[in-house]
Amino acid sequence: MNRAYAVMTALICLLFASAGYAAQPHPWQIDLQAPATPIMHQIRWFEHYTLWFIVPITLLVLALILVVVVKFRSSANPVPSRTSHNTMIEIVWTLGPVLVLFFLAIPSFNLLNAQLELPDADMTVKATATQWQWNYEYEGSENPVAFDSFMLKEEDRTAAGKTDVAAYPRLLAVDNEMVVPVGKTIRLLVTAAPSDVIHAFAMPAFGLKIDAVPGRLNETWFKAENEGLYYGQCSELCGKDHAFMPIAIRVVSEDRYNAWLAQAGSDLPGANKALMAAVDRPAGNLAVAANESK
Repeated sequence: MNRAYAVMTALICLLFASAGYAAQPHPWQIDLQAPATPIMHQIRWFEHYTLWFIVPITLLVLALILVVVVKFRSSANPVPSRTSHNTMIEIVWTLGPVLVLFFLAIPSFNLLNAQLELPDADMTVKATATQWQWNYEYEGSENPVAFDSFMLKEEDRTAAGKTDVAAYPRLLAVDNEMVVPVGKTIRLLVTAAPSDVIHAFAMPAFGLKIDAVPGRLNETWFKAENEGLYYGQCSELCGKDHAFMPIAIRVVSEDRYNAWLAQAGSDLPGANKALMAAVDRPAGNLAVAANESK
């Protein structure tokens, strides 16, 4: 009886662990990932808001097409109308789109302003892209930290302690994640190596996407609201291994972040293993971005 109860509990946990709130793609997912930052909350609200315009307009156009096909087909209307214009119709189809664009423009500009207006940052991380990896540098720290982040190879899972495919999915897990504290404003500088090509840093759960251009330094920001492990990818075609250039950001408490940062400068593998041991669940399953929609 106890064994059956344990199995049932484990199945329920797995069911909820694979819910749409996890910050990684899922089969048959039709909505955006659950928001994990204030900006992503606004993006998801705006996406749902625009549907109130898109759906009625699509249905209206479909209805008009059907009316034209049925009512004005050659067999039912052998003598076509010679009307050259209709003042009322012209006014309606001019004012209608103007009003729709007006209601879309205001929240769109507000969202764009929130994305581009950089608040006071608590820390700065520089992400440099090359074919086909990311390099992270933590600026302003007394203990300099810089490391490369490659996609985790299947044969390296055991050595890295990342055998749980649900937490470390194939083609998304990396050997070294970017680590940041929860609830802190992170200034992110993004560029590409001078002799490289254009890449793009994209993290769907954060509402984050910015180009990494050789010789140019772009900046953006994010503020993760929940601890967990979040996945993204390079979203700019950058060569034959473009599909194998994932991004992983581990969000932890400030105390755990400080402990990781103090050790990472001299012993990155040891710092990562200590952090994983601290955040892993007793059952061995990492809390993969257990962020809930507000």
